[in-house]
Amino acid sequence: MIPWIRDNEPFPPLHQASREYNGLLAAGGDLSVPRLLAAYRRGIFPWFNPDEPILWWSPDPRMVLFPAEFKLSRSLKKRLAKPDYSVRVDSAFDRVIRACAAPREGAGGTWISEDMIAAYNALHRAGHAHSIETWMPSENSNENSDENGEELVGGLYGVAIGRVFFGESMFMRRTDASKIALAHLAGWLRRHDFGVIDCQMNTPHLASLGAREIARAEFAELLDRHAERPGLSDWRGLPGQEI
Repeated sequence: MIPWIRDNEPFPPLHQASREYNGLLAAGGDLSVPRLLAAYRRGIFPWFNPDEPILWWSPDPRMVLFPAEFKLSRSLKKRLAKPDYSVRVDSAFDRVIRACAAPREGAGGTWISEDMIAAYNALHRAGHAHSIETWMPSENSNENSDENGEELVGGLYGVAIGRVFFGESMFMRRTDASKIALAHLAGWLRRHDFGVIDCQMNTPHLASLGAREIARAEFAELLDRHAERPGLSDWRGLPGQEI
């Protein structure tokens, strides 16, 4: 039986996570900033459909991307060299998470509910959640364009604790737009000696970019080593740095 946690109760030990349900650890609790930070610090994340209670997960194995292992393919390297885009950080966090929440072709509904959007916006306002955004010249005037005539065409968001980045979701509206954002993030985090990027679950797309599975126990050791280190103080200053 999956444990039910009340708002003020701690999470169960990670070894109690269900093997049958791919790391389901507990249900209940809340999405407050302290609860979310406590969860990520232990390698736990929320993932549930709008008609379900809050579900907390700690899968074993865990999909991770070490910044130095990001695979920069020849085609992506050529794409990054084109001067037709810019990458920003934290300039449109709410728009990024809502773009990630939008229905996708060939998929059903989204797991990023309004409650999740509100919770991660609160994390962002508290300085813990960040968006990496790809912008390109707008092809026509629309609500996604800014005052410079650039359009938000892709990106990702996640949570940073110490020198660990916990990736949550990404989106793209033009070819390679999300890869451009991830390539810049991996480069910046490598330069700033981040230990790992958490990717949560295995997907062929992430594997093609260099992510790989490690044991949950190894992931917990990485968190102990890197999450307690001082974090970055100026995320918005990253776009001025080389990757």
